[in-house]
Formats: sequence, structure tokens, C-alpha cells
Amino acid sequence: MYPDRFRADLEAKPAALAGLAAALRKENPFAGLPDVRRVVFLGMGSSRYAAGVAALRLRGQGIDAVAEYASAVPYRPAPGTLVVAISATGGSREVIDALASHEGHIALTNVEGSPVTEGAGLVVPMLAGPEEGGVACRSFQHTLALLLSLEEHLTGRPLGVPELVLRAADASAALLARRWLDGALELLDGPDGLYTIAPAERLSSAEQSALMVREGPRRVADACETGDWAHVDVYLTKTRDYRALLFPGSRYDAQAMEWVVRRGSTVLAVGGEVEGARASVRYPGDSDPDVALLTETLVAELVASSWWT
Repeated sequence: MYPDRFRADLEAKPAALAGLAAALRKENPFAGLPDVRRVVFLGMGSSRYAAGVAALRLRGQGIDAVAEYASAVPYRPAPGTLVVAISATGGSREVIDALASHEGHIALTNVEGSPVTEGAGLVVPMLAGPEEGGVACRSFQHTLALLLSLEEHLTGRPLGVPELVLRAADASAALLARRWLDGALELLDGPDGLYTIAPAERLSSAEQSALMVREGPRRVADACETGDWAHVDVYLTKTRDYRALLFPGSRYDAQAMEWVVRRGSTVLAVGGEVEGARASVRYPGDSDPDVALLTETLVAELVASSWWT
């Protein structure tokens, strides 16, 4: 893993997204899939984070969908179930092992000809390019975009994914200007780690953000869903120098912030103004939850990159 190359990987996000948008305009990568009402996503780490959000969104549209740990005890889904295996490297051991129980899966990967593509009924390239830093950052963003494209295909609900991806590219470019970064580093650099909070429909943002802090600079970090925060993480604000990134949009933001303010904890909001937050990081299009989903983890990635270098 290479901190300088990781920064370069982040800087390349807008161009990579523009390439993905062009490819999605040219063709639907999921064209030809049969009509299905059951979907199982298999993945680990970042791949599972993205899959969890995709499954939640599909359930909201009436499709039975679940995101499984690929390492879970394998089972054979009912006939007609679409199995989507996600692995940026294409070689995640747990995913490959899980596929022994499935045939004709969809393989979503960033590496052409990788093991996850063996026996696949359809291979969908992430088109994120090589990640020289050794950290899945662009591939995570592209996974989310492609899963939105799958949602659009399966549900028929128009999302305008190519245009959405271009808006995320513009938003990413604005964050890469880093005018906000010094202040964020000062607020978030505490002795007791970094915590990330997001609504269920964008929980992947909190999970991926915490992972970036653990994976790069190797600092303590953990993620929590906003409503659940009052049941599982609120206790830390009483005994720790609690510092958090909050991704707004939950109807329970105010509930969490009430405790944060009462106990003098530090929160940096990303993509919106939140009463009680010490500061906010804004970017173009942050009022659109889908733009936020594709963009907001870049804040934690740049913080992690700075700490790492």
C-alpha cells in the first residue's frame, strides 16, 4: 500500500467517473437480463458495503434483495434468483469460494479475466482503472454507480445514471480543491479515533469512510447508522473525546446531535448544515441523496490520505 499513490488515485476520480458515464451512455451493461424478483449480492468489505445499500433500495421497489457476507455458510437460492458477485480485484477468496454454490452469476469486477468471472453469465467491468495505492476507492464509487444502473434496469424507475455520475464527478472535483481540508483535519484529529454516522440508505458512506481511516493511516475508526447511534454509540460521548463525521439526511440527525451538543463532542457535517455541528463541508449537488451517495466518502478519503502521508 502506497500513500502517495493513494492520493493520486483520489485525484483521478473525476476523470474515471467521466469515462464511466460515457460507457453507460453507450450501452446498458445489464441489458438482456431476465426479469427477476429476487437478488442476492455477495461481497466482502467495500463491496458488501455498496451491496447493502443496493439491496435496501431494491427492497424499497418491491424486489426481494439481500446483501450477504460471501464468507457466510453457502446456500442455494431459490430458482430465478439473480446472484451478483462483487469483487474489485476479482480474487477475493471468500467470494470465489461462495460461487462454488452458484451458476451463471453476474460478476462485477475491476480486473478483466479475474477468477470471479469464471462461470459468470454476465461480466460487468467497473471501469475504475488500476488503483495503484492498493486501496479500493474509485472501484467503490464505481460499484455504487453500477448498482444504481442495475436498480434502474430491474425496476424500470428512471435514475438517469450517466448524468448522475457526471454530477458526482463535478462534486468530486470540487472536494479535491481541498479548501476545507485543513479545518477538517484540525476538528477530527483526536486521541480516541474517528466515528462516522450515516442514514441507513447511505450507510455505505459511513462504513467506507471508517475503513479508509483504518486501512490507510491505521487509526481507530468505526461506523454507525444514525438512528441506531442513540442505542449503540451514544455512550462513547460520555467517556471519550468523541469526534465524528456526520452524513446528514436521517430523520434522526437531531436526536444524535442533541447528545453530541449536551456532551461537548465534535461533529463535522458533510453535505449539509446541521445544528450543533462544529463545521460543514459542502459541495455541488450535495442536496441530492444519490449525488451524496456517490461522492461523500471522498471527504474521509482525503482526511485519511493526509493523515497517512
